[in-house]
Amino acid sequence: MAEANARPENQPPKPRTQPPGRESTAPRLEVHDVTKSFGAVAAVQGVSFPLYPGEAHALVGENGAGKSTIVKMLAGVHRPDTGTLRVDGADVDFAGPADAKAAGIAVIYQEPTLFPDLSVAENIAMGNQPLTRLRQIDRREMTANAERLFRRLGVPIDPSRPARGLSIADQQLVEIAKALSAEARVLIMDEPTAALSAVEVQRLFAVVRSLRDEGAAIMFISHRFEEITALCERVTIMRDGRHVATDLVSGLSVDDMIRRMVGRDLSALFPKQDVEPGEVVLEVEGLSREGVFRDISFSVRAGEIVALAGLVGAGRSEVMQAVFGVDPYDEGSVKVHGRRLRKNAPRAAMAAGMALVPEDRRQQGLVMELSIERNVTLPRARKLARLGLLFGGREREAAETWTRKLQTKLGRLSDAVGTLSGGNQQKVVLAKWLATGPRLLIVDEPTRGIDVGTKAEVHRLMSSLAADGLAVVMVSSELPEVLGMADRVVVLREGRVAAQLTRAEATEESVMYAAMGQEVTA
Repeated sequence: MAEANARPENQPPKPRTQPPGRESTAPRLEVHDVTKSFGAVAAVQGVSFPLYPGEAHALVGENGAGKSTIVKMLAGVHRPDTGTLRVDGADVDFAGPADAKAAGIAVIYQEPTLFPDLSVAENIAMGNQPLTRLRQIDRREMTANAERLFRRLGVPIDPSRPARGLSIADQQLVEIAKALSAEARVLIMDEPTAALSAVEVQRLFAVVRSLRDEGAAIMFISHRFEEITALCERVTIMRDGRHVATDLVSGLSVDDMIRRMVGRDLSALFPKQDVEPGEVVLEVEGLSREGVFRDISFSVRAGEIVALAGLVGAGRSEVMQAVFGVDPYDEGSVKVHGRRLRKNAPRAAMAAGMALVPEDRRQQGLVMELSIERNVTLPRARKLARLGLLFGGREREAAETWTRKLQTKLGRLSDAVGTLSGGNQQKVVLAKWLATGPRLLIVDEPTRGIDVGTKAEVHRLMSSLAADGLAVVMVSSELPEVLGMADRVVVLREGRVAAQLTRAEATEESVMYAAMGQEVTA
């Protein structure tokens, strides 16, 4: 159907069919005028863009912009209501994920989807296991294949170990190896670096560049603009389910991309308020756990944001899990307002006024099948109950208060929390713990996998809470977040405190020198 010459002013232009530099190359994959609705909600509206072989193409937008819906349509999870998907010039209609995989499309999702009780090698080979002459699974070849993939990635993961217990970073690397094993011609990467260290990101990018140079078309979804500019040649920007622009990355500044994504200028991504710290809330002294961390000591005052920084594997999350009582420790003490807490007792930590927002929100922070309101009120269910019964009205009222404060985008409070976008799931986890009225908030990777607009909202909330006297411990792998939000930075390296830096002392160089074992100079 021919397009009209005129279009309404509020309707963004569609991307050029032949973007600059690719006029003589046919797209490997095309999304053409695709629409997808869920009930009355239009998730994607008339979106078009091409993916070219030998090119990395970023797809960006706030949470709820429609990126995940696009990915699921390309993965065969959803079918478009209208519009067309094309692979190598031929229209395709995926009845399911197997069809998409057969068409050469591999997807690395933001959240790991491994089978925890199977080995790493079994997870990688799932659906494509090598067989012996007797048609039995060739476990030796399966393990050898996994070893080759990990050598290619440059990571020392044992293929024979079970997936259960792997860190988020290692789970993500297994997902990447799983996708690479399919030798896909289109590789879709949905926030693959969210839990990786800088060294692991560079290693991954080297692999992606080699795949791109071999002719694969890469679609890369990330909220980290430095990664987009480092890896991608082209970017498609979405907002509210619509296509905003497809342009060369080299022709756009980060401000340009942010402005197009959110429809406004973000003047303050890190709105840190200056607060005079109050009394000591948390004291950690000589905390040690054999083989994990050793002699960890630091304190946090009321109104203060203390960041735990360091490379992946430095022990940051493990320390805070021990402080909260989820994991045991061998030596040392944890005190809240001068009172020593019992080891390995989360209930005691909660009673003392602690709250923990974990890194893995899907596995540890939320019950995905339960409603939004039930997730928000879980830690306070006993207090909200009357005569042992939890009434929906009280639960809904309590949940509504905090979801409204956090400006959570949702349909109904009775909807399953798994239906929300990643950023809104993070807000529900925050609401769940803030509703308990904590005196100390521990947030592990508070903005992992959420968009720049939601990041600013989370940062503003953390700063506001600290200004109201809450003590905050923030574990973060994002150096700009550490430098932008922390009053003090505790840098861990290989399970030990490498440095404690004031806000004035903390720079990219000083934090990275300490994290990598180099002496921090004044």
